[in-house]
Amino acid sequence: MSDSQADSQADSQANSQNKPEPDSQPTLRTELAAMVDEAEWEWLMPHAQRDAIVLVAPDLDLPDVGEALTCDNTAIVQRWISEQLLQKPSPEQLITWAGDRTRRFKALIVQPYVLVQDLTA
Repeated sequence: MSDSQADSQADSQANSQNKPEPDSQPTLRTELAAMVDEAEWEWLMPHAQRDAIVLVAPDLDLPDVGEALTCDNTAIVQRWISEQLLQKPSPEQLITWAGDRTRRFKALIVQPYVLVQDLTA
């Protein structure tokens, strides 16, 4: 092996050692799961005022919904909407929640939406 080939091989090995393994990269779903948090209705009210709240059924997983929205998976999102698993809060729900500003929700921000699940439901 020539010196230049040995140098090239050494550079290649050094570069591959500095690059993270593909499996070690967090997935979008993993990143979204880490962003799920609890929020009181009072904290969510500004998002409701700009019509950004999306109510997610309790049997759906917020990171899954966030991933589908982020990746423009329209087929699954449309199915969830048609099955009423994703919907805008009703006026009655908004009134009820406004009466209890400490009501808690699981929340995930996926711009321009805030996905929420009522923890008392």
